[in-house]
Amino acid sequence: MSSQATAAFWSKTDKYLMTTGVPFSPVVITRAQGTRLYDANNKQILDFTSGQMSSLLGHSHPEIVEVVKKYVSELDHLLKHMITHPVVDLAERLARFLPSPLQKSFFLNTGSETTEAAIKMAKCYTGKFEIVAFSASYHGLTQGAGAATFSAGRKNGGPTMPGQLAFPAPYAYRSPFKKSDGSYDWETELEFGWSMIDRQSVGSLAAFIMEPILSTGGILDPPPGYLTRMSEECKRRGMLIIMDEAQTGVGRTGRMFAFEDEGVVPDILALSKTLGCGLPLASVSTTAEIERGCKEAGFLWLTTHLNDPLTAAVGNKVLEIVERDNICQKALDRGAQLRAGLLKLQEKYWCIGDVRGRGLLQGIEIISDAKTKAPGSDLGQAVSDKAMELGLSCNVVNLPGMGGVFRLAPSVTVTQEEIEEGLRILDDAFGFVLSQKS
Repeated sequence: MSSQATAAFWSKTDKYLMTTGVPFSPVVITRAQGTRLYDANNKQILDFTSGQMSSLLGHSHPEIVEVVKKYVSELDHLLKHMITHPVVDLAERLARFLPSPLQKSFFLNTGSETTEAAIKMAKCYTGKFEIVAFSASYHGLTQGAGAATFSAGRKNGGPTMPGQLAFPAPYAYRSPFKKSDGSYDWETELEFGWSMIDRQSVGSLAAFIMEPILSTGGILDPPPGYLTRMSEECKRRGMLIIMDEAQTGVGRTGRMFAFEDEGVVPDILALSKTLGCGLPLASVSTTAEIERGCKEAGFLWLTTHLNDPLTAAVGNKVLEIVERDNICQKALDRGAQLRAGLLKLQEKYWCIGDVRGRGLLQGIEIISDAKTKAPGSDLGQAVSDKAMELGLSCNVVNLPGMGGVFRLAPSVTVTQEEIEEGLRILDDAFGFVLSQKS
């Protein structure tokens, strides 16, 4: 694209497109294929964020493209009470992956929708209204989901929904709760968190909504035993567990669902992003008992694209490919390779304070001082910008209290060679930025 055409494009952008709080990328993408993006000058960019953490099988996967072509020409969208074969087929296939007693599902578009619906279900079923979420949570920015989101988006949008309570996020790298040997004392932190919840609660605790790995909050992976203990504490208080697996579900972490590592089964499971492989598909799954209780309480959920056949057909194909191609194992293999490379970079560059994550959802936290571990948001942004210039798209979380955390989540179809390529670009980006600052 010529400089004149580029100038005209950005002029139209500034004139007609409203900003929503996130700065526009200066790179204009014209095509996406597999793990590659292509800009207006046909420059290749390796995508280590899977789009918006969604394109699990890569961009424009040929089998997904064929499904879209078929259903957009035959069966795209209907009245919401008209149930079709693709919707029932997806519900049946998803149920095969769900641990008992999870069985019943319905299908929406986005993660925010699923958490809104799940929260309302919890309130209907329990007859209570208080919702607990982690202090680094991100469950969406619609009214109910946004009220349960504590990592971003809370300023000047209040008041939030009543009954929202924050629980300290399991942030081992920065937690003030330490044992005498300096290790993370998550048990004491968890007990402290529940003591604060019990003091604040008015006796109407309905549910705890949580991500098994907090992604936007900085790739916070709870220590072994944490989710099991959380489940016990919730049950003790008569609370439901809503598990939001928007970014961790459908194989990315090496398991079909990240909560499976500890055998914890949520009462309500929300999937989105990865289920549609980049298309707007999300699901809410629960037990027959909770469905019964919600029905008796008059639960109502209507949206324009509830149970749409086109996206359901896509989700069915995604699950078929995940099972057929052993996607979970691929996520483990490539994730181990990516993590090993990131640990080598940590040895090489003092500003990488921590490496964490599971499978192909990895994070590296950037610090500005090796002794104090002061957050390195500006440094992280500089590295991210340089990496993009060199041909790698990686996502930096720059939220208050989070420092600069890279979220690295390539599609699970990424190759060994592409992982090495991405690591080389990161190496070059860190080396360049630090040399400029020395």
